[in-house]
Amino acid sequence: MTTFNQQVGGSTYSFDGLVDLLAKATPARSGDELAGCAAHSDAERAAAQWALADVSLTTFLTDLVVPYEDDEVTRLIIDSHDRGAFAAVSHLTVGGLRDWLLEVAAGPDPGTRLRAVSPGLTPEMVAAVSKIMRNQDLIAVSRAITVTSAFRTTIGLPGHLATRLQPNHPTDDPRGIAAATLDGLLLGCGDAVIGINPATDSPQATADLLHLLDEVRRRYDIPAQSCVLSHVTTTLELIEAGAPVDLVFQSIAGTEGANSGFGVNVSLLREANEAGRSLKRGTVGDNVMYLETGQGSALSANAHLGTGGRPVDQQTLEVRAYGLARTLEPLLVNTVVGFIGPEYLFDGKQIIRAGLEDHFCGKLLGLPMGVDVCYTNHAEADQDDMDTLLTLLGVAGAAFVITVPGADDVMLGYQSLSFHDALYARQVLGLRPAPEFEDWLRRLGMVSSNGRIVPVDAAASPLRELTVT
Repeated sequence: MTTFNQQVGGSTYSFDGLVDLLAKATPARSGDELAGCAAHSDAERAAAQWALADVSLTTFLTDLVVPYEDDEVTRLIIDSHDRGAFAAVSHLTVGGLRDWLLEVAAGPDPGTRLRAVSPGLTPEMVAAVSKIMRNQDLIAVSRAITVTSAFRTTIGLPGHLATRLQPNHPTDDPRGIAAATLDGLLLGCGDAVIGINPATDSPQATADLLHLLDEVRRRYDIPAQSCVLSHVTTTLELIEAGAPVDLVFQSIAGTEGANSGFGVNVSLLREANEAGRSLKRGTVGDNVMYLETGQGSALSANAHLGTGGRPVDQQTLEVRAYGLARTLEPLLVNTVVGFIGPEYLFDGKQIIRAGLEDHFCGKLLGLPMGVDVCYTNHAEADQDDMDTLLTLLGVAGAAFVITVPGADDVMLGYQSLSFHDALYARQVLGLRPAPEFEDWLRRLGMVSSNGRIVPVDAAASPLRELTVT
């Protein structure tokens, strides 16, 4: 195990291996303090970032954060690594990669060059470079990357910001769900997905919700995809039973142990992807997976230990989940950045930083990356922090965000974005819905001549019947 030493201000700091170095170099967050792997001072963090900047990218192919023989996510990352794509940057250090990314982002045709190198970057390389980047660096490079996916709408196009319409209800009451869906559609939301977190994981309840959403979609000819976010095994069972499944949802994490805690493995996820695609329900594409992640999930499952039994920092483990996600070619991936609570991201500053990191890392790894801009009510954060993160993500080119009625999810009990928040972001940043969905809104008279969403009176809308569904 390599020991990394760095002298700063007359003091020498030592880091016991790559796992320790990555953890100590991470911007401050409460989850790493909880895991016992965070830097003890700003000076130690600066020393770790300085030392990390000098680490060769090739080191990450041999000095593995989580052992190859112990973890199928590691095996997937290493076995799928594209050495041809890596050749363009294989001579660089972590600091050199940061400089290269910023140079490419500011130069001609950045999207093509960044897409070409993406398969050659491992999650650990990407996590490492994000730790030494300022927020503006993360935004500048993210904005230069284009990643698209498609099912009934096209996600991730430059100049567009899609939304998940999340009409959750504490008892899965159809009237409540229909009312929330109407509210979102009338404000131009739902082009990424109309997605319900069910109150139970009952197959019958899930099937009922799937039929409800599919009926709404077909009745009003909405070019959108629906999803009920049940466990992947429930969705597979419902596919076999002939339920109208558009997207296959699953929460995933960055270690085999954490995924086991979710009740999944790589083989099951691949089976689900194939099953969803076999239905051929997409009209403009066949990306069918919807994957959710979040910093701290591996620590929650006590599945966060890496090489030498050392705790791996939560952001590195989060990015490893993106390495798994990209092999499944999903339609949507989002981090629920503040959902797990202040034990992992303590306040607005930590949530904002983590949201920008997650978006950058996912996008650089080739994912149509979105963010649930959110926090729990016991975190040191408020809606002003969410306004800031939403605006920064809009500038950075996020594929989609999650929206709920009034920014308050009454079923999951956390604060997210409202439908009005998405309207704000689109208006002030000049962003548009997915093109297929925008055409539908235009047919309803909800898009002005300059491309802005124009809210309409529910009573005068063809959607008014939703209030009694």
